[in-house]
Amino acid sequence: MLTSPGLEMVPVREVIEKRQAGSPALGYAQLSRPANMVTAAADVLAGYAAASSATPSGLAWLVVSTMALYGGGVTFNDFFDRKLDAVERPERPIPSGRVPAAGAALMGTAMLAAGIAAAFGTSPASGTVATGIALAALLYDAAAKHHRLAGPALMGVCRGLNLLLGISGAPAAMSECWFLPLLPVCYVAAITVMSAGEVHGGSRRTGLISLSLFAGSGAGLLALGVLRNFSLTPMVPFLLLLGWRVGPPVWRACMVSEPSAIRGAVRAGVLSLIVLDAAVAAGFGGFLYGAAVLCLMIPAFGLARLFPVT
Repeated sequence: MLTSPGLEMVPVREVIEKRQAGSPALGYAQLSRPANMVTAAADVLAGYAAASSATPSGLAWLVVSTMALYGGGVTFNDFFDRKLDAVERPERPIPSGRVPAAGAALMGTAMLAAGIAAAFGTSPASGTVATGIALAALLYDAAAKHHRLAGPALMGVCRGLNLLLGISGAPAAMSECWFLPLLPVCYVAAITVMSAGEVHGGSRRTGLISLSLFAGSGAGLLALGVLRNFSLTPMVPFLLLLGWRVGPPVWRACMVSEPSAIRGAVRAGVLSLIVLDAAVAAGFGGFLYGAAVLCLMIPAFGLARLFPVT
C-alpha cells in the first residue's frame, strides 16, 4: 500500500513490471504514461472553470485533445532518449526491445495529430493552442530537455498551455485569464528541476530551487484571491492538501538527494498536479467542482500502480 505522499508501492510495482517485461502492447501503453494523461485532463477542467462563459459541448473534445497531446509528447520523450535509456534505464520499452523506435515515433505522431484535430473540433483558438502544445513538447523532447534552464521552463510552458487549452473553451476568456498558465509553469518547472536527479541523485541546491518553485505556486494560488470571480474559501482545503502531499517528499529529497527519494518526490509532484488543478477549479467554480476534479486522483493512482509516471 501507499503509506505516505511520496513513497512508491515497490512490491506491487515489481510484480507488475515482471508481467510487462515481455508484452509489446503494455510497452506501448507504458510509453504514453497513462496516469500522467489523467493529470492533463485535470488541467483542462481547471481552465474550463476559469472560462465561465464556455459551453459544455466543447469540453469532451478538449479532454480528448489534452490526453492525446500528453501521450504523444511523452512517447517522443522516450523516442529521443532511447540511446541514453539504453545505458541508464534499459528496462524502458524502447531499449528493452518491446517497442521498436519506429513504432514509438508512429504512435507519438498519431497521438499528437489526434490531439490537434480534437482541439480544432472545439474552436480554431483551441486548435491553435493545441498546435503550440505539440510543438513545445517536441522541442522539449528533441533539444531542450537536458538544458539546465530551457528544459524546466519549456516543460512548464507545455503545462501552462494545457491550462490555456481549457480556457480556450471560451476564446474570449483567453485575454482575461492569460496569467493563469503561470501557475503550472512554476509548478512543473519545480518537478522538472528535481527530476534531473532521478538516476544519479541531485544536490541540495537544486532541491531548494524546486522547493522554492513549489512554494511559489502556492503563493500564486493565494494571490488569485484578488480576482472578483475567484473565492479563496473553497480553494484553501485543496491548497492544504497540496502542501501535505508535496511538501514532505520534496523536503526529504532536498535533504538526502538520493535517486529513490527524488523519484518519490517527482511522482508525488506529478500526481499532485490534479490537486493544483482542483484548487484552481474550486476557486473559480466552487468546492464541488474542485472536488469533482480531485476525484481524478482515483484513476491516476490506479494507473500509477500499473505504469511508471516518470
